[in-house]
Amino acid sequence: MTEVLTIGRVGVDIYPLQVGVSLREVETFGKYLGGSPTNVAVAAARLGRSAAVITRTGADPFGLFIHDALRSYGVDDRYVTEVPGLPTPVTFCEIRPPEDFPLFFYRYPKAPDLEIHPEELDLAAVRGAGLFWATVTGLSAEPSRAAHFAAWTARGRAPLTVLDLDYRPMFWPSAAEAREQVGEALRHVTVAVGNTEECEVATGAPDPYEAAKALLDLGVELAVVKRGSDGVLGMTREETVEVPPVPVEVVNGLGAGDAFGGALCDGLLAGRGLADTLRFANAAGAIVAGRLACAPAMPTTAEVHAVLSGDAHA
Repeated sequence: MTEVLTIGRVGVDIYPLQVGVSLREVETFGKYLGGSPTNVAVAAARLGRSAAVITRTGADPFGLFIHDALRSYGVDDRYVTEVPGLPTPVTFCEIRPPEDFPLFFYRYPKAPDLEIHPEELDLAAVRGAGLFWATVTGLSAEPSRAAHFAAWTARGRAPLTVLDLDYRPMFWPSAAEAREQVGEALRHVTVAVGNTEECEVATGAPDPYEAAKALLDLGVELAVVKRGSDGVLGMTREETVEVPPVPVEVVNGLGAGDAFGGALCDGLLAGRGLADTLRFANAAGAIVAGRLACAPAMPTTAEVHAVLSGDAHA
C-alpha cells in the first residue's frame, strides 16, 4: 500500500541563481523538479513515507527528467505517463526575499497534467492509499476535473482524503468559478489545507477562524489555515489549535507550503495530535523557506526535529 498518493501538477522549475534581480538580468539558472502535489510526494518520501504521484508529462527530455528526479527522491513514478504533442511545463520565478517571489508559468497550449483521464486511473491504488492528496489546480480543466471526482468517488470520503486549496488565479477564469468547483470537491474530502487567501476563495470568509468554520460546515473533518507570519490555525469540531511561526531567514518561500504538506501527511498518517502535527509541519516549511530550491530542499525527519529542538545545526 502506498502511504501518500498525490495527483496533479508537475513540471520543471527553472530558478535563477542570482537573488534579488529580475529575470531580465539573470544569467544562470538551476533546473529542479516542480509542481505542488509532486513536491508534496517528495516531501513525504524524505520523511520516510512511501509515496507516488499521478500526473502526466510531455514526451520530451524534460518529461524524462521528471521520471529521473522522482526516482532519485524515492517517489514511485509508475502513474506518470506521457502526452504526445504537449510540452512538459516549465516555471520560472524571481527570487526577491523575504516575500516577493513572482512566478511565470509556461503551460501552453495546455499542461499535460490536465490531461489525466478518469478511465486511466488505478482506482484500486487510489482506494488503497493511506492518504490521497489533490489540489484545486486539478479542477481547473477537463478531463483532469472528472478524474479528480472519479478518484474521490472511488475513495468514498475515506479518512485522510486531502484537498490542498492551492488557488492559482492564472489557471481560472474567475475566483467565483474556482469557488464553485471547490465547493463540490469539499463534499468528497476529509481534510482541507490552504493559506488565508486560498481559504477565502474557497469559503468567501476573509477571517481565518470563520474560514476554518466554514470549511468544517462544508463537510471536512480538519481545516488547516496557513497564516504566514501569524502561524498556523488547525480546527476540527472538537478542538482549535494555533501554532506560532518558526523564525527563518527566507531565501525562497515557494516550496515551504509543499514541505508543510508533506509533513502534514506524515503527522496525519502517524496519528499524532493536531498541535504536534502542525508544529512539525511548520518547522518543515521553515526549513525549505531558508533554501533556494523546492524538491531538493525537502527536509528529513532529523532536520525537522533539530529545528524543533532549537539546534538547527544538529
